[in-house]
Amino acid sequence: MARLNELRLMSRVAQMYHIEGRRQAEIAQHLRLSQATVSRMLKRAEAEDIVRTSVIPPAGTYSDLEGALREKYGLPEAVVVECSEDRDGAVMARIGEAAAHLLEVTLAPGEIIGVSSWSQTIFKMVENIHPQKSAQAKYVVQTLGGMGDPSVQTHATQLTTRLARLTGAEPKLLPVQGVTTSREAKLLMQADPFVRETMDLFGSITLAIVGIGAVEPSELLARSGNIFSSRELSDLAEAGAVGDISLRFFDKNGKAVKTPLDDRVIGIPLEDLERVDRVIALAGGSKKTAAIAGALRISVIDMLVTDKFTAQRLIDL
Repeated sequence: MARLNELRLMSRVAQMYHIEGRRQAEIAQHLRLSQATVSRMLKRAEAEDIVRTSVIPPAGTYSDLEGALREKYGLPEAVVVECSEDRDGAVMARIGEAAAHLLEVTLAPGEIIGVSSWSQTIFKMVENIHPQKSAQAKYVVQTLGGMGDPSVQTHATQLTTRLARLTGAEPKLLPVQGVTTSREAKLLMQADPFVRETMDLFGSITLAIVGIGAVEPSELLARSGNIFSSRELSDLAEAGAVGDISLRFFDKNGKAVKTPLDDRVIGIPLEDLERVDRVIALAGGSKKTAAIAGALRISVIDMLVTDKFTAQRLIDL
């Protein structure tokens, strides 16, 4: 009977606090208890299962898919967005919107943002960001060479400079080819002081925003000229490559695929990305499922932003 009386009082304290919205000091005065006793009873009410916490995800959110992705891939965080159709354009738009909100609410003052320049999904993110007034970044660093076909090369520059303007940061551009003609050409280009200044910041990046590509390049990347030949892409596939992050390729198990082609890329290596405090990957679509799965196994990505269709495919693999 003594325990029942104790549970009854515990229940009343919990009711007053959680349902009636009274402060602990008020409860203590009303029931003639010490505030320490009220606090202790509230904690015990949870342990005794008198108080239960329920989280009811709103419609259009997918906490079950997010949880399954975290568990299957050892992923720290996942954001799965609503999308009405499993089509590249729709998927990129929804992922971009969600990533923009995420960046706005988590941006820390003085952040050094690294951004992959040839991603249409990241460009969609930038289109949806509102100008930041309170938390402003220090630099936005272009992490993959952006020069190429004149008709599309402005994409990389616009993405970097616009993101810098929106976040109050100074843009640090990488005004060279993403893929050079030879290792010697790469070394020559990297000797340029402006290029060197930007690349020296790779080790200081605190937030990296990356896309994930399949071995077959996207339409934008193909038009840029920053790609390998068909024969070279075939060699990568034969070597087991399933995708890339900033033209650094990996296989289905997340192991880097190193070929002589790697010596021609001017951009951030996967090893440098591993040292970045927070890496957010934006990717979705049926063509990229295998690439995303491989990327998640590298243990580089801290958060994946994807769509519900891709999330389900990743879980079903």
